[in-house]
Amino acid sequence: MGMQTALWEKWVEFRDAWLRITASAVISPLLYLVAFGFGLGERTGADGRPYIAFLIPGVIALSSMNTGYGSVATPLNVQRLYEHSFDQIMISPTPLWQYILGETCGGALRGLYVAALVLLLSLLFHVEMHLNAAFFAIVFLNGAVFAALGVLAAILAKTHADVARFSTFVITPMTFLCNTFFSLEKLPDGLKTFVSCLPLSCASEALRQISYGEAFYAADIFVLLLYLAAFLSVTYIFIIKKKSV
Repeated sequence: MGMQTALWEKWVEFRDAWLRITASAVISPLLYLVAFGFGLGERTGADGRPYIAFLIPGVIALSSMNTGYGSVATPLNVQRLYEHSFDQIMISPTPLWQYILGETCGGALRGLYVAALVLLLSLLFHVEMHLNAAFFAIVFLNGAVFAALGVLAAILAKTHADVARFSTFVITPMTFLCNTFFSLEKLPDGLKTFVSCLPLSCASEALRQISYGEAFYAADIFVLLLYLAAFLSVTYIFIIKKKSV
């Protein structure tokens, strides 16, 4: 019931504001595609391919990250600190691990929805991409990783501004460094090693390989699963501690 509660909450939120959610979700990806796609697409390349073919999978991974995190962190933080509706979940018989999973899956599904919108936008650029079930599974997994991170950020935040600060120090650097707009090969060796281990880098690399029609590295999926397990576990520990206080 905990998962159903969280998923139903996300569905009602989406149903009542789907037009605003959709419009706001596609603005940033569209600007990235237009600015970098038209601005650099004809002048440069990456991985021996047109730059736009390199860019689109990265923007899809980036969009699922931002949406997965943002659709969970801010609403849950508001519920916990201002509306205090999260307190009702804490004192109810709802298994908390189920609620955490429900929030995570809800954010991942929202990320998958936005990724599908970005794919539709990419049709404007007439780029050939190879899509299969693994591609969408990785998008979902990437969204789940950052939705779980969003739950953790919302639980740890002491004010609403803390969520924005967390985004500034964690989400924004990954946006620009993690294999989205340029190859990691351009980074210094030490920084390259660190950034390549971050979840967005792994997701971008796996999606890019699939879109090229190549086999993706299983290690990338393993890293994403490790991050997901870590975020879920730490979140559950902190929630249990708050409940016992």
